[in-house]
This record gives sequence, C-alpha cells and structure tokens, in this order.
Amino acid sequence: MKELQKHIIVGITGGIGSGKTTISKYFEGFGIPVYYADLEAKALMNRSKVIKRKLIALFGDDAYINNTLNRDYLRSQIFKEKKLLSKMNAIVHPKVGAHFKRWVKKQNAPYILKEVAIIFENNLQSQYDYIITVIADNEERVKRVMQRDNSSRDSVKAIIRNQFSDQEKIKKSDFVIENNDLEAAKLQAQIIHNNLISNI
Repeated sequence: MKELQKHIIVGITGGIGSGKTTISKYFEGFGIPVYYADLEAKALMNRSKVIKRKLIALFGDDAYINNTLNRDYLRSQIFKEKKLLSKMNAIVHPKVGAHFKRWVKKQNAPYILKEVAIIFENNLQSQYDYIITVIADNEERVKRVMQRDNSSRDSVKAIIRNQFSDQEKIKKSDFVIENNDLEAAKLQAQIIHNNLISNI
C-alpha cells in the first residue's frame, strides 16, 4: 500500500442490512469520493475477459448467460460447496484491488472512503488508516434485506449469523455509526467527517 500513502483511506463496513451504502452516500454529500468495492467487483466480473475465463473454468459454462454473470447459478454452486467462494474471491479480489489503486490515484480529496462488506472477516484492517463500522438493530436489518432482496427471514438470519457480530467489529473500529434512524445516522456521519478533516 506504500504508493497510496499520500491518500488517507477510510474503510466503511457493516453487516448485511446495516445500511453502509446509505451512510456512504452521506459522505459523498460531504464531498468525499467513495469506492464501492462490491459494485466494482460485480462490474469487473462482467467486464474483465480474464475474470470471465477463470470463473468459467471454476464454475463451468453456466457461470455466464449471454455474456452476463449468472449470479443465481454461482450462488447455488457456492451454497453447495463453500470452498468455491474463497476460490472465486482469489480470482476477483486482486483485480478489484488493482482497480482501486488506479482509482485512488485520480482522487483529490482530504480522504477517501472505501465501502467494503467484509474487512475484519478477511483480516484486511491494516489496509486502512481509519475504519467506520455501521450497525443497526438485527430486526431492522432483517426487515431491510427482506424488502431489498425479496429474501426469506431465515435466509437473512443465516447470513447475519455467518458474519462477525457488531460487538466484534466495534472493538476493531475507529468510529461507529448507529443506523436505526436516518437523521440521527446522518448527524453521526457529519461528526465523523468533521473529526477526520480536523485530524488530517
């Protein structure tokens, strides 16, 4: 990460349904550039010929339909064989990392924000100068994901159980935003933004 030292990199993370994308949008409103790692990963999986070739080798020809990633098929395969997830990540993550480095060089802001679903689970905290964790009540999170993804309550709860708990993340974070009420969460984001600006 030495070539990125002139940029202050702030990671923003949180469990499924915590609302980290909503909070990231608030920071964009403060003039801070945000790199959405999961969105970029999805885009690269559709755009990169190298990734396509490797994913087809890993999952078979059904990995893509009409040159577009077949998400449902990949999900079903990973559900059947958990090891496929780490193999897929080993293909996609280095490409996302390289894309992020190129993106960072183009930014000119007091700090930049990188929205990532899993930082602590992959032990990546050393890549960030500061980490913000977004938390919300479990029931609120379940409700949000059920509405957003049309998922069942049980499937959302299973995902939450598989992720690090909020308590574990809070211990390792520099800042925490409680996102049960949007107005209150926006105010917390503003305070953190002011804090970061004054510390840089």
